[in-house]
Amino acid sequence: AIEIVDGYVVYCAAPTPDHQTAGRRLANMLERHARAAMSQGHECLAVNSDVDLRLRDLPLLNRRPDVVLYRCLDRERGERLRAEHALLVVEIVSPGSETQDTTDKLGEYAKAGVPYYWIVRLDRTGVSIIERYRLDRASMLYKHTGTFMKDEPGDAPSISNPIPVTIEWS
Repeated sequence: AIEIVDGYVVYCAAPTPDHQTAGRRLANMLERHARAAMSQGHECLAVNSDVDLRLRDLPLLNRRPDVVLYRCLDRERGERLRAEHALLVVEIVSPGSETQDTTDKLGEYAKAGVPYYWIVRLDRTGVSIIERYRLDRASMLYKHTGTFMKDEPGDAPSISNPIPVTIEWS
């Protein structure tokens, strides 16, 4: 896959099978909750993995988030996925992507106005940690709003924004 950063093409290593599986499962989970939100009257929502997300036109900045929850695009008008459509971007940390996911992309997604950002970490069994960030519109920076850990006792954690989601670790 390629991303475009400041107008330059950046090649991204192909994700590992574990990374792909985690991305697919997170996307499926978010899609289930998006459907539920829409049945309760929420605007049209879509979930995708590994799609081009335009963060800036000049210099061109295109990222391919692992998972993105966004407002439905107007296909008739040929609308492209841009930062203003995105509600939540999820990046799964791979051994080589730590700095990109926790520093570069954190800043880029915030500056582009993406309201919510999750950094997901894996263990041998799949997703084990979800760090959650919310955009502070005044500073256009992310504030850490909490971390879910799989091995914490208690009920399945849930959030209400950008849509209600219960985290099913399985």
